[in-house]
Parts: sequence; structure tokens; C-alpha cells
Amino acid sequence: MTLTAEDVAAILGPVEETLAADIIRTGASREELVQAWAWVGSDEAMIGDGQPLPAGRVAALVELLAPEEDEPEPGPPSVTT
Repeated sequence: MTLTAEDVAAILGPVEETLAADIIRTGASREELVQAWAWVGSDEAMIGDGQPLPAGRVAALVELLAPEEDEPEPGPPSVTT
């Protein structure tokens, strides 16, 4: 069964329309989106539990959902004196 925008929102919470459309375009199921979301939230724990690395549509979803590596973590503002 193909995902709907409502399915995406129910699993991920509110997301941008373009992201929801990209997720739906993968042809993934609800179960695959749940798996991908679990990987994004706790990849080290999943590997520690012996889960195989994501593949196929789950891997494509992880790629869409994972935060950009190049973006710096927000931190306290710089203070100059």
C-alpha cells in the first residue's frame, strides 16, 4: 500500500510538503518508513542490536530523512570583546 501525506505526518510529525512528496515518490510502505525513521533516530543502537544496514527503499528514505552532514551543529553565539 502506497504512503499518503497523512501516513507520513502520522509517523514523522509535521514535515514540509516537498519532503512528504519525496517520501511518497519512493513507493515505500508505512513499515519501511517506520524502519527508516528508527534508523535516523538511533543508528548506533540499531547497529548495536545487530540490525542489518538499511537497503532498498529504507535506505532511500534514510537518505531523505537524515540531517545534512555538512550543517554545523547550532551552538551558543560567538561573543567578541
